[in-house]
Formats: sequence, C-alpha cells, structure tokens
Amino acid sequence: MRKTLKTWFDSGTPWIWLNAGAVSLSLIMVFGLLIMIAVRGMSHFWPAQVLEFDYTIASKFSQRIAGEINDTVEVSLENLRNSGIELGKEIQQNSQWVTRHLIKTGNRDVLGSDFRWVLAPYMSNEHFPQDIIVLERSEWGNLYGYLKAIKQNGQIVSENSSAWTDLSPRLDRVKNIQEQIRDIEKHKIGEINYELEQLRLKKRGLELDKNNEPEILSQIKSSEDTFKQQFGVLQSELAKLYQGINRDKLVVEIMDGKHIEIPFAKIVRAYKPNDMSFIQRIGVYLSRAWEFVSDDPREANTEGGIFPAIFGTVMMVIIMSILVTPFGVVTAVYMHEYAKQGPVIRTIRIAVNNLAGVPSIVYGIFGLGFFVYFLGGNIDQLFFPEALPAPTFGTPGILWSSLTLAILTVPVVIVATEEGLSRIPRAIREGSLALGATKAETLWRTVLPMATPAMMTGLILAVARAAGEVAPLMLVGVVKLAPSLPLDGNFPFLHLERKFMHLGFHIYDVGFQSPNVEAARPLVYATALLLVIIIVILNLAAIWIRNNLREKYKAVEN
Repeated sequence: MRKTLKTWFDSGTPWIWLNAGAVSLSLIMVFGLLIMIAVRGMSHFWPAQVLEFDYTIASKFSQRIAGEINDTVEVSLENLRNSGIELGKEIQQNSQWVTRHLIKTGNRDVLGSDFRWVLAPYMSNEHFPQDIIVLERSEWGNLYGYLKAIKQNGQIVSENSSAWTDLSPRLDRVKNIQEQIRDIEKHKIGEINYELEQLRLKKRGLELDKNNEPEILSQIKSSEDTFKQQFGVLQSELAKLYQGINRDKLVVEIMDGKHIEIPFAKIVRAYKPNDMSFIQRIGVYLSRAWEFVSDDPREANTEGGIFPAIFGTVMMVIIMSILVTPFGVVTAVYMHEYAKQGPVIRTIRIAVNNLAGVPSIVYGIFGLGFFVYFLGGNIDQLFFPEALPAPTFGTPGILWSSLTLAILTVPVVIVATEEGLSRIPRAIREGSLALGATKAETLWRTVLPMATPAMMTGLILAVARAAGEVAPLMLVGVVKLAPSLPLDGNFPFLHLERKFMHLGFHIYDVGFQSPNVEAARPLVYATALLLVIIIVILNLAAIWIRNNLREKYKAVEN
C-alpha cells in the first residue's frame, strides 16, 4: 500500500489534480464575484413594487409610509436597545430577534432623507396600491405619491385618472424642449463661447507682442460683435424655450397628506410600479439601464448616467496605448538587438523589472511634479503666454494622465517585447542579412512583424493594469465631474489639456464620498461591472489582433 501510494505521488498525478482544483477554485471565485456584482448592480434598474403601510411605534405614534423595500435583516433586541431604539412590549415578549426593513421612501425634499429603517412588528395594513406613482426627478431623487392634477400656467387642466392619461404626452413635450435647450446650451452656445475665448487669447497675444495694428484689431472686434449678436439670438430662443418648459406642473399627494407641485421640467420618468405588466417593467428596466450608460450624472453622481466616465476611461486607455507601445518597443529593440550585453544592460533589465513593483501613487506624484508643474508649466510659458495666469497644460489633464500610466506600464511592454524578440530564430536574421538586407531593414521588415504578437501581449497586460488604476489619476487629471468631454467639435477637436472622468475614480467617489450612501451603493456595483466589461472588451480586441498576427507568422517561425 505504501509502495503504491509512493508510486502514485512519484507519477505527479496528485499535483496535476491539485493544480486543476486550484484553477477551478479560482475560476469559481472570479465568476462568483462577477455574478454577485452583476446581480447587485443590474437589479437596481428593475422597477420594484411600492409598499404602503401604517407604522405605529410602540402604540404611541402612527404614520403612513410608502416606499420600496431595499433590504431586510434580522436584528437582535439587545442591539436595538443599545442603539437607543424604543421597543414595545409586544416585541420583547415574542423573541430575541426582530425583522428590520430598509425602506426607500424617497421624497427627500420633504422628509430630509431617501431611506428609513422600520421594524416589521410595528407595520400594519400592508398593501400595494395600484394608483401610486413613482416620479424619477433630476433633483431630490424619487418621489412617491398619488397624482391628483395637472396644472397649465397655474390652472388645473386635468384631475385624477384623466391626469395620468394626460401626463405622458405632456412629459414627451417637455423632453423634446429639453433636447432643444441642451443642443443650444451645450453645442451652439458652447461653440460661441469657445470662439470668443480664442479671440480674447488672440487679442492678448497681440498685446504681449506689442502689435497694435488697427486692421487686425478691427477684424477681431468685428468677429466678437458677430458672435455676441449670435449669442443674443440664442439667448432669446432659450428664454422662449424655458417659458414653454415651465408651463406644466404636477400636483401630487404624498404620504403625510400634503399636496406638492412638481414642475414637468424636473421629471425624468413617471410610472405606476404596482400597475405594470412584465413587458412594461422590462421597458422601464431597459430605459433606466440605457440612461445609465448614455446620460450625464446628476445628484452628486448618485443618479443619472456615467457616459462621461466611460468616454474618459476608453480615451485615456487609447492615448496611453499609443504612447506606451512605441516607447516600450524601441527600448526593447535597443536592449536586445543593438546594445552590448554586459553589466550595464543587466542592471537596466533589473531596474525595469523593479519599476513594475513601484506603488502607483509614486508614479502619480512624479507625473504631478514633472509633467504637470515642470513640463506643462514650461509649455504654457513658451506657447500659451496669452492665457496666463490661467494654465493650459500646466494643470492636470488627460494627456498627463495618459503619460503617467504609460510610464507605469512601460516595463510590461518592454519585458514582453524582449521575450518575443528572443524567440525569433537567429537563422531568420542571418538569412535576411545574407540576401543583402541591412540590419535596419531586417529589423523593420522581418523581426518586428514576427514579434508583434509579443508586443500585443505586453499591450494587453498594460491595458488591463492601466484601466483600473485610480490613485495616480487623482493627482494628474481625474475629477468628480467634468463639464466637457476631451473630444468635441471645436478645433483642434481633441483637447488633451482637459480634465476628465474615470470609471475607477467614479467608483471610489460614489462608494466612499457620496452624501447618500444607500442610494449610491447599487451604482458602485453597476459601475464596477461596466468597468470590468470595458476592460474585457479592450483586451479581447487586442487578443483578436494578436491571434491574427500569430497565425500570419506561424509558418515563418516553423
């Protein structure tokens, strides 16, 4: 028996099974984590039913509450007593544990908070009213109540059931006006403001150069007058649109019996969650999910979408890839193909490997000091003196963030590229030289194309690390809310000096800096899932390119 067991261990079979078990356990943990993130994040967009009940605290105080059940936990009576919560005799006599619900009550502008903990034994008359409505608002979060009337210019035009029928077309009208307002404010007026700023900088540049030619100044003045005239016309259009968008209001009765008026301009979405079919719920779910990935954030990033963060993350990774690949490849080619192998090169390789272990925040400090203050400050002095003291490149931006992450990830590209170069047979280089090609031609036309799969491997690893970094970006370009995207229709179209939003920082900000923790928690999961999906998509694209290149040069390598 002992001999058989020894033979079995000597054969290596146990280690194969142990390795397979470890890999399987790792996969289960990874997929389990992703499933948990997906369930917690994506379930946030499902329109939950609204529960209404009477809440009587220790037979002394009663009130009507309505909201969504956000969480349910079992709490010991001892913990409740230690928290200073008053308990009735009926709870203390039943058991040592009591059910506690976290209710999303909404109506933050009236109640002061979105969420409230309630004890199940104090709840009575629980039901799901069919006519209760949920209003998702651009300010103050959700509102729960009963639709009583619709007012137009201060006069009631429909009430009760007819008001619900009249709500949808009026809401569509308001959304159409909002699109027109957004187009004027964000694009047309934005372009005029950009052109006026360019004219101001041009005039300031002439002053610094002591160039006071009347003809040039007259042209600038004429252009300014033209843009200001266009601005005045757009302001008049905006005034009419705002007058039209503020025409209609809703009258809603909330849980304490008060009637409040909600402007249609503040409503994002309205629906009756307890009176919806499954298909209608799916429609609301898809609408909310699409809003999440395509709209701008609101309410301190706890509502709305995260499109600017998605855009900023993808653009930063693309710029970083464009910067890191040539630098890493050139360094690897020099070290492997040209440099004399000796103590100096070995020391450089050790240093490159050690750079991969430097904490990322150190790179952020370096990027802030060197790129932003030194390099960016000197660029402003040389090329943008007319904008000073307001910095152009001497402030954190997407260019410096991309350069900082390029330096952070360049060791990965160097090591991967050098390993790819070392796998290319020496006979291929010698054959190319024997046919009359120079060393540079051999390198450019033969060696580098065959090493491209290894370069892509390094790029894949660089993208995977850079896309999830947060600490250095907080110092060199990422902000909580960016007013404009780094890419727009104004020349030169790509504005590398602008600050940007990032999914990783968005997760940190919403999860740890939000004033409304309970409302922000599901968005943390949803944003984390989206970040993982984007990284996977970027990596799959790089892997697809690498596999095609590998198949292309496989025959040559063989």
